[in-house]
Amino acid sequence: MGPPKQVKACLFDMDGLLIDSEAVYTVSISDILINRFNIPGGLTWDVKMKLQGLPGPQASQTVIDEYKLEGITAQELYEWTSKKQAELWPKVQFLPGALDLIKKLAAKGIPMVVCTSSHKDKFDLKTAHLQEGFKHFELVITGDNPVIAGKGKPLPFIWWLGLSELNDKLRSEGRIQEDIKIEEVLIFEDAVPGLISGKRAGGYVIWVPDPHVLEITKPDELLENGAKGELLSSLEEFDLAKYNLD
Repeated sequence: MGPPKQVKACLFDMDGLLIDSEAVYTVSISDILINRFNIPGGLTWDVKMKLQGLPGPQASQTVIDEYKLEGITAQELYEWTSKKQAELWPKVQFLPGALDLIKKLAAKGIPMVVCTSSHKDKFDLKTAHLQEGFKHFELVITGDNPVIAGKGKPLPFIWWLGLSELNDKLRSEGRIQEDIKIEEVLIFEDAVPGLISGKRAGGYVIWVPDPHVLEITKPDELLENGAKGELLSSLEEFDLAKYNLD
């Protein structure tokens, strides 16, 4: 497939890609694992990878299953970790290169959409103090959108919905005559489930994983030797000229 000949839109994941919120998930889950269930070291990366891209309640059930926790329901775990996280969300910041990239794409007139598994209330808490960047996004699709209920990453539906709603918006504003196709889009992701969902959607994925992920995956196989995406260690490495966006 290869990259788009002309990039007409960009779809972005958020947690761990644009902002450093993944650390908050690790801290909140590790806290209860260590202090209530006496699990040394807390959340490990082999389990954390399975949580990325999942809606909160589903991620909580995965934690219970993986660590064989007893005496707690997924809803109880979700509510406990959510309370802990709410204290930390206002402190998250943009990851290196993220804000600069957003501003450059906006300056070029490239429409952008956030497609995140985060629920709307958590999205608001995470981004209220980061509007310098998030004000540039045309739309935000969150994981609790009823259209994609039960269809989270690694399924492709969130990307399709993001592009569909973007096309509707741009058409209604007279900014496009023909719908943007998924083959004309760059999808930015950090998590393996998100990478898989982006490929399934038919997009070209700019994958920016945590270094720990590279230690326990096979990047060349996941990206199909560059046919389905590009691997970066940071958004600072993204080359606008390579995609005719300079």
